[in-house]
Amino acid sequence: MQALLYSPYPDEQSILHTVLQQAGFAVRTAVDFEQSIKSWPENPADLSLISLPKNEQNSGALIRAFRAQSLAHLIVIIEHETEDLMINLYEQGADYVLARPYSSRLLLVKIKAMIRRSAGVPFFSLPVIAVSGLELDPTTRSVGKPVGEPIHLTQLEFRMIYTLMTHAGQIIPTNNIVEHVWGYSGEGNRDLVRGLVKRLRAKIEPDTNHPQYIITEPGIGYYFSRS
Repeated sequence: MQALLYSPYPDEQSILHTVLQQAGFAVRTAVDFEQSIKSWPENPADLSLISLPKNEQNSGALIRAFRAQSLAHLIVIIEHETEDLMINLYEQGADYVLARPYSSRLLLVKIKAMIRRSAGVPFFSLPVIAVSGLELDPTTRSVGKPVGEPIHLTQLEFRMIYTLMTHAGQIIPTNNIVEHVWGYSGEGNRDLVRGLVKRLRAKIEPDTNHPQYIITEPGIGYYFSRS
């Protein structure tokens, strides 16, 4: 398993690096967390642990940007614990939030429990789906087109297209898509869906300006065309 670690404080970074190793992770340390988010599709990880600077004012935006790219476990360390801040970070997509000072022993136990309980339905147990000339293979997490090599999908891309293809012809509201793909309330997260649809179209559509598979229903959501 791979873990991405970011902390602006060298001493804390060293401690967290050890905790993650004890939990069984190979640890990659990020110098710039925002840049790591942008390069996530090329360098994914199973868990991210980020320690926010004391004066961080943009924590919610950072988490939203992360969730736009990944479903990986996300642990966030903050300086001051307030109810409003904790709620906001959880609503934006954090899996576990803790404030300094914290116990590294309890953090280790929490990480192990998080990994233990994260097993869902494995992709290989899902059936192959074929709609409108596209074939989605959960085993390889790829989509095959009539011409060319199969296209590999990220975990988020797979969950999105799986949701649409299993409901082909049915309009799915944007909020419902967020709940299906990201697993939490979709209200106010239209940009997440819009960005993911754009990436999927770039991979599967012959002409992204005139999509033939993933169709937008203005003001409502999206559907996968059966034609």
